[in-house]
Amino acid sequence: MKAVIGVDGSKYSEWALGWLGEMPFRMAPRVTAIHAMDLQSVRASFIVQPVVSGYEPDEGEAIHIVESRAKQVEAETKRRLVKLGLKGSVRVVQDKIAQALIEQAGQKGLIVVGSRGLGAIDRFMLGSVSTTVTLYASCPVLIVKEPPQPLRRMLVATDGSPSSKKALQFLVKQLAVNPKIKPLVILLVHVMPFLRYTMVKEAGEQLLAQEAAKLEKVGYRVRQFPCVGPAAEEIMKVVNREQPDLIVTGAKGQSAVTRFLQGSVSMKLVQQSACSVLVVR
Repeated sequence: MKAVIGVDGSKYSEWALGWLGEMPFRMAPRVTAIHAMDLQSVRASFIVQPVVSGYEPDEGEAIHIVESRAKQVEAETKRRLVKLGLKGSVRVVQDKIAQALIEQAGQKGLIVVGSRGLGAIDRFMLGSVSTTVTLYASCPVLIVKEPPQPLRRMLVATDGSPSSKKALQFLVKQLAVNPKIKPLVILLVHVMPFLRYTMVKEAGEQLLAQEAAKLEKVGYRVRQFPCVGPAAEEIMKVVNREQPDLIVTGAKGQSAVTRFLQGSVSMKLVQQSACSVLVVR
Protein backbone atom coordinates (compact mmCIF):
# COMPACT_ATOMS: atom_id res chain seq x y z
CA MET A 1 0.00 0.00 0.00
CA LYS A 2 1.10 3.53 -0.76
CA ALA A 3 1.01 5.97 2.15
CA VAL A 4 1.22 9.71 1.49
CA ILE A 5 1.96 11.92 4.46
CA GLY A 6 2.13 15.68 4.89
CA VAL A 7 5.18 16.90 6.81
CA ASP A 8 5.88 20.43 8.04
CA GLY A 9 8.16 20.07 11.05
CA SER A 10 5.33 20.43 13.58
CA LYS A 11 4.77 17.93 16.37
CA TYR A 12 1.56 16.84 14.64
CA SER A 13 3.35 15.81 11.45
CA GLU A 14 6.00 14.04 13.56
CA TRP A 15 3.20 12.16 15.31
CA ALA A 16 1.66 11.29 11.94
CA LEU A 17 4.91 9.75 10.72
CA GLY A 18 5.22 7.86 13.99
CA TRP A 19 1.73 6.43 13.52
CA LEU A 20 2.80 4.92 10.21
CA GLY A 21 5.56 3.15 12.11
CA GLU A 22 3.15 1.86 14.78
CA MET A 23 0.22 0.73 12.62
CA PRO A 24 0.20 -3.10 12.28
CA PHE A 25 0.03 -3.23 8.49
CA ARG A 26 0.13 -6.64 6.80
CA MET A 27 2.73 -5.20 4.45
CA ALA A 28 4.79 -2.14 5.32
CA PRO A 29 3.57 0.79 3.21
CA ARG A 30 5.73 2.61 0.72
CA VAL A 31 5.82 6.16 2.10
CA THR A 32 5.84 9.40 0.17
CA ALA A 33 6.32 12.34 2.52
CA ILE A 34 5.37 15.71 1.03
CA HIS A 35 6.41 19.12 2.25
CA ALA A 36 4.72 22.02 0.48
CA MET A 37 6.21 25.47 0.01
CA ASP A 38 3.27 27.76 -0.68
CA LEU A 39 5.29 30.63 -2.17
CA GLN A 40 2.19 32.27 -3.63
CA SER A 41 0.80 32.73 -0.13
CA VAL A 42 4.10 34.22 1.01
CA ARG A 43 4.02 36.73 -1.83
CA ALA A 44 0.37 37.52 -1.22
CA SER A 45 1.05 38.36 2.42
CA PHE A 46 3.29 41.23 1.35
CA ILE A 47 0.47 42.67 -0.71
CA VAL A 48 -2.20 42.59 1.99
CA GLN A 49 -0.10 43.23 5.13
CA PRO A 50 0.24 46.90 6.12
CA VAL A 51 3.73 48.28 6.69
CA VAL A 52 4.59 49.02 10.31
CA SER A 53 7.58 50.76 11.80
CA GLY A 54 10.65 48.73 12.62
CA TYR A 55 12.40 45.93 10.81
CA GLU A 56 10.32 44.42 7.98
CA PRO A 57 11.71 41.40 6.06
CA ASP A 58 11.37 41.72 2.30
CA GLU A 59 9.72 39.15 0.07
CA GLY A 60 13.01 37.59 -0.96
CA GLU A 61 14.06 37.05 2.64
CA ALA A 62 10.71 35.49 3.51
CA ILE A 63 10.98 33.07 0.59
CA HIS A 64 14.54 32.22 1.67
CA ILE A 65 13.22 31.37 5.16
CA VAL A 66 10.55 29.11 3.65
CA GLU A 67 13.10 27.35 1.43
CA SER A 68 15.54 26.89 4.33
CA ARG A 69 12.81 25.39 6.48
CA ALA A 70 11.89 23.05 3.64
CA LYS A 71 15.47 21.70 3.52
CA GLN A 72 15.44 21.15 7.28
CA VAL A 73 12.09 19.32 7.16
CA GLU A 74 13.26 17.19 4.23
CA ALA A 75 16.46 16.13 6.00
CA GLU A 76 14.71 15.41 9.30
CA THR A 77 11.95 13.41 7.61
CA LYS A 78 14.48 11.24 5.78
CA ARG A 79 16.24 10.58 9.07
CA ARG A 80 12.99 9.61 10.79
CA LEU A 81 11.95 7.30 7.96
CA VAL A 82 15.16 5.35 8.44
CA LYS A 83 14.74 5.30 12.22
CA LEU A 84 11.18 3.98 11.92
CA GLY A 85 12.20 1.33 9.41
CA LEU A 86 9.95 2.77 6.71
CA LYS A 87 10.89 2.78 3.04
CA GLY A 88 10.02 5.81 1.00
CA SER A 89 10.97 9.24 -0.20
CA VAL A 90 10.51 12.91 0.64
CA ARG A 91 9.25 15.44 -1.88
CA VAL A 92 9.31 19.22 -1.60
CA VAL A 93 6.70 20.82 -3.83
CA GLN A 94 5.56 24.34 -4.62
CA ASP A 95 1.86 23.74 -4.22
CA LYS A 96 -1.02 23.75 -1.79
CA ILE A 97 -0.34 20.86 0.57
CA ALA A 98 -3.89 19.46 0.51
CA GLN A 99 -3.96 19.37 -3.29
CA ALA A 100 -0.50 17.78 -3.43
CA LEU A 101 -1.51 15.03 -0.97
CA ILE A 102 -4.75 14.25 -2.79
CA GLU A 103 -3.09 14.09 -6.21
CA GLN A 104 -0.20 11.94 -5.00
CA ALA A 105 -2.43 9.43 -3.17
CA GLY A 106 -5.00 8.98 -5.93
CA GLN A 107 -7.74 6.43 -5.20
CA LYS A 108 -5.62 3.58 -3.83
CA GLY A 109 -3.33 5.29 -1.34
CA LEU A 110 -3.63 6.23 2.32
CA ILE A 111 -3.25 9.90 3.27
CA VAL A 112 -1.87 10.62 6.74
CA VAL A 113 -2.00 14.14 8.17
CA GLY A 114 -1.65 15.77 11.57
CA SER A 115 -4.79 17.48 12.77
CA ARG A 116 -2.86 20.75 13.00
CA GLY A 117 0.36 22.26 11.70
CA LEU A 118 2.75 25.06 12.58
CA GLY A 119 0.21 27.83 12.09
CA ALA A 120 -0.62 30.47 9.50
CA ILE A 121 2.67 32.38 9.81
CA ASP A 122 4.79 29.41 8.80
CA ARG A 123 2.42 28.56 5.95
CA PHE A 124 3.10 24.85 5.93
CA MET A 125 0.06 22.85 7.02
CA LEU A 126 -2.30 25.82 6.82
CA GLY A 127 -4.83 24.94 9.51
CA SER A 128 -7.72 23.34 7.63
CA VAL A 129 -5.64 20.89 5.58
CA SER A 130 -6.92 17.87 7.49
CA THR A 131 -10.50 18.99 6.89
CA THR A 132 -9.92 19.63 3.19
CA VAL A 133 -8.23 16.28 2.65
CA THR A 134 -10.95 14.43 4.57
CA LEU A 135 -13.67 16.03 2.47
CA TYR A 136 -12.12 15.72 -0.98
CA ALA A 137 -9.70 12.77 -1.02
CA SER A 138 -10.73 9.66 -2.96
CA CYS A 139 -8.88 7.31 -0.62
CA PRO A 140 -8.73 6.59 3.14
CA VAL A 141 -7.47 9.45 5.33
CA LEU A 142 -5.87 9.07 8.77
CA ILE A 143 -6.09 12.23 10.88
CA VAL A 144 -3.55 12.05 13.71
CA LYS A 145 -4.30 13.89 16.96
CA GLU A 146 -2.05 12.12 19.49
CA PRO A 147 1.50 10.81 19.77
CA PRO A 148 2.00 7.35 18.24
CA GLN A 149 1.08 4.41 20.43
CA PRO A 150 0.47 0.68 19.97
CA LEU A 151 -3.08 0.03 18.83
CA ARG A 152 -5.09 -1.90 21.40
CA ARG A 153 -8.67 -0.72 20.97
CA MET A 154 -10.33 0.62 17.83
CA LEU A 155 -13.88 1.93 17.66
CA VAL A 156 -15.52 1.04 14.36
CA ALA A 157 -18.73 2.79 13.33
CA THR A 158 -20.87 0.72 10.99
CA ASP A 159 -24.27 0.93 9.33
CA GLY A 160 -24.04 -1.69 6.58
CA SER A 161 -23.54 0.92 3.85
CA PRO A 162 -20.91 0.46 1.12
CA SER A 163 -18.74 3.06 2.85
CA SER A 164 -18.77 1.31 6.22
CA LYS A 165 -18.17 -2.04 4.51
CA LYS A 166 -15.02 -0.55 3.00
CA ALA A 167 -13.93 0.47 6.49
CA LEU A 168 -14.31 -3.14 7.64
CA GLN A 169 -12.44 -4.38 4.56
CA PHE A 170 -9.56 -2.06 5.43
CA LEU A 171 -9.29 -3.66 8.88
CA VAL A 172 -9.49 -7.18 7.44
CA LYS A 173 -7.18 -6.77 4.46
CA GLN A 174 -4.67 -4.09 5.46
CA LEU A 175 -3.99 -4.74 9.15
CA ALA A 176 -2.33 -7.84 10.59
CA VAL A 177 -3.89 -9.38 13.70
CA ASN A 178 -2.11 -11.82 15.99
CA PRO A 179 -4.30 -12.31 19.08
CA LYS A 180 -1.65 -14.40 20.85
CA ILE A 181 1.00 -11.68 20.62
CA LYS A 182 -0.95 -8.43 20.40
CA PRO A 183 -4.74 -8.73 20.83
CA LEU A 184 -6.72 -6.01 19.09
CA VAL A 185 -10.17 -5.15 20.41
CA ILE A 186 -12.84 -3.75 18.10
CA LEU A 187 -15.60 -1.67 19.66
CA LEU A 188 -18.24 -2.18 16.98
CA VAL A 189 -20.92 0.53 17.11
CA HIS A 190 -24.19 0.58 15.21
CA VAL A 191 -26.64 3.45 15.75
CA MET A 192 -30.32 2.90 14.99
CA PRO A 193 -32.99 5.60 14.50
CA PHE A 194 -35.82 6.37 16.88
CA LEU A 195 -38.26 3.99 15.22
CA ARG A 196 -40.46 1.79 17.36
CA TYR A 197 -40.30 -1.19 15.06
CA THR A 198 -39.07 -4.55 16.26
CA MET A 199 -37.69 -5.26 12.80
CA VAL A 200 -35.37 -2.22 13.01
CA LYS A 201 -33.83 -3.47 16.24
CA GLU A 202 -33.54 -7.01 14.91
CA ALA A 203 -31.92 -5.82 11.69
CA GLY A 204 -29.40 -3.73 13.65
CA GLU A 205 -28.50 -6.61 15.94
CA GLN A 206 -28.18 -8.95 12.97
CA LEU A 207 -25.86 -6.48 11.21
CA LEU A 208 -23.65 -6.23 14.29
CA ALA A 209 -23.51 -10.01 14.66
CA GLN A 210 -22.60 -10.55 10.99
CA GLU A 211 -19.86 -7.95 10.93
CA ALA A 212 -18.51 -9.02 14.32
CA ALA A 213 -18.21 -12.57 12.98
CA LYS A 214 -16.15 -11.35 10.00
CA LEU A 215 -13.77 -9.46 12.26
CA GLU A 216 -13.46 -12.30 14.76
CA LYS A 217 -12.65 -14.69 11.93
CA VAL A 218 -9.39 -12.83 11.21
CA GLY A 219 -8.44 -12.58 14.88
CA TYR A 220 -10.01 -9.41 16.29
CA ARG A 221 -11.78 -9.45 19.62
CA VAL A 222 -15.12 -7.71 19.18
CA ARG A 223 -17.46 -5.95 21.59
CA GLN A 224 -20.82 -4.90 20.17
CA PHE A 225 -22.54 -1.59 20.94
CA PRO A 226 -26.09 -1.25 19.57
CA CYS A 227 -27.25 2.35 20.13
CA VAL A 228 -30.33 4.44 19.42
CA GLY A 229 -30.36 8.16 18.67
CA PRO A 230 -28.41 10.79 16.71
CA ALA A 231 -25.46 9.02 15.10
CA ALA A 232 -22.52 11.28 15.92
CA GLU A 233 -23.77 11.95 19.44
CA GLU A 234 -24.23 8.26 20.27
CA ILE A 235 -20.86 7.30 18.78
CA MET A 236 -19.12 10.02 20.79
CA LYS A 237 -20.76 8.72 23.97
CA VAL A 238 -19.09 5.36 23.35
CA VAL A 239 -15.81 7.08 22.46
CA ASN A 240 -15.80 9.11 25.68
CA ARG A 241 -16.71 6.10 27.78
CA GLU A 242 -14.40 3.50 26.20
CA GLN A 243 -11.43 5.73 25.23
CA PRO A 244 -10.33 3.92 22.03
CA ASP A 245 -6.92 4.51 20.46
CA LEU A 246 -8.44 5.04 17.01
CA ILE A 247 -11.86 5.65 15.45
CA VAL A 248 -12.53 3.97 12.11
CA THR A 249 -15.49 5.12 10.03
CA GLY A 250 -16.74 5.24 6.48
CA ALA A 251 -16.84 8.60 4.75
CA LYS A 252 -20.59 8.43 4.15
CA GLY A 253 -23.46 6.30 5.28
CA GLN A 254 -26.83 5.37 3.86
CA SER A 255 -29.79 7.64 3.22
CA ALA A 256 -31.31 10.09 5.68
CA VAL A 257 -33.87 7.43 6.65
CA THR A 258 -31.20 5.25 8.24
CA ARG A 259 -29.72 8.33 9.97
CA PHE A 260 -26.35 6.73 10.54
CA LEU A 261 -23.21 8.30 9.16
CA GLN A 262 -25.45 10.54 7.10
CA GLY A 263 -23.88 13.59 5.55
CA SER A 264 -21.24 14.99 7.86
CA VAL A 265 -21.22 12.44 10.69
CA SER A 266 -17.69 11.34 9.83
CA MET A 267 -16.58 14.98 9.89
CA LYS A 268 -18.25 15.46 13.28
CA LEU A 269 -16.25 12.54 14.61
CA VAL A 270 -13.06 14.08 13.23
CA GLN A 271 -13.85 17.44 14.80
CA GLN A 272 -15.16 16.25 18.18
CA SER A 273 -12.95 13.32 19.09
CA ALA A 274 -9.70 13.66 21.01
CA CYS A 275 -8.26 10.50 19.48
CA SER A 276 -7.09 9.91 15.92
CA VAL A 277 -9.62 9.06 13.22
CA LEU A 278 -9.39 6.92 10.07
CA VAL A 279 -11.98 7.87 7.45
CA VAL A 280 -12.25 5.17 4.78
CA ARG A 281 -13.54 5.49 1.22
